[in-house]
Amino acid sequence: QVQLVESGGGLVQPGGSLRLSCAASGSIDGINAGGWYRQAPGKERELVAALVSDGSTNYADSVKGRFTISRDNGKNTMYLQMNSLKPEDTAVYYCNVGLWVRTGIGLRRSVYWGQGTQVTVSS
Repeated sequence: QVQLVESGGGLVQPGGSLRLSCAASGSIDGINAGGWYRQAPGKERELVAALVSDGSTNYADSVKGRFTISRDNGKNTMYLQMNSLKPEDTAVYYCNVGLWVRTGIGLRRSVYWGQGTQVTVSS
């Protein structure tokens, strides 16, 4: 069984920083690819950062230069470092990861969502 736990959200002042973590556990063999999404009240969920299987990254224009997505396969964890936070970054942040899951006949790639973590940027 695979579990995915997000952490690191909270209240921060404008200009501050937070690091979100998305930790996977269970019969897995690393993170293949993933992304961080966010959803603000009354708005649709949007992709803010993506990590491709080859290690390349992509960012929404609104966070480019401020957010950094990364992974540590030794810890089966994906991160989102958020710097220079703005009030408009306030939202619930969700991770979405493609994991290599060990099965009786080898590895299977499966996609999972985190439970979401609240980020509030306010003075």
